[in-house]
Amino acid sequence: MKKRIKKITLCSSASFFGQLFPIAVELKKLGFKVVFPITAIRMRRNKDFRVKRYKTWFKDPSHYNLKSRLIRGHFRKIISSDAILVVNGTRKGISGYIGGATLLEMGIAFHYKKPIYLLNSVSDKLSLKEEILGMQPIFLNGDLRKMAE
Repeated sequence: MKKRIKKITLCSSASFFGQLFPIAVELKKLGFKVVFPITAIRMRRNKDFRVKRYKTWFKDPSHYNLKSRLIRGHFRKIISSDAILVVNGTRKGISGYIGGATLLEMGIAFHYKKPIYLLNSVSDKLSLKEEILGMQPIFLNGDLRKMAE
């Protein structure tokens, strides 16, 4: 018998963080508890979704310790969840974009045998496509209701 998914951690490139909140509303309507990346919450609170403002380590490499804490913190959220949903829109001209940090998050979910849902398919242009498909994600093709099935 398939385990009922209750708690979902959202994962995505920071450039998609603004899209997470309407998606969370729909997931909550479907009965899920939704967990966000901490930076997405900060962006929403500040009403500022300009990614460069939050990635301070590019200007000051001593801030990479913050990046490390953010990665570890999100890993803990993934481990304590039932599944992850990767929100993968179009970025840099690539549909279904998934960057390095999101791939790491998928790897944690994969290692802990958590279902990995992808909101959209991934382009053949995506250099990480082989690794993504190797984790056997469940493609939603934009339909969040498939998660409740």
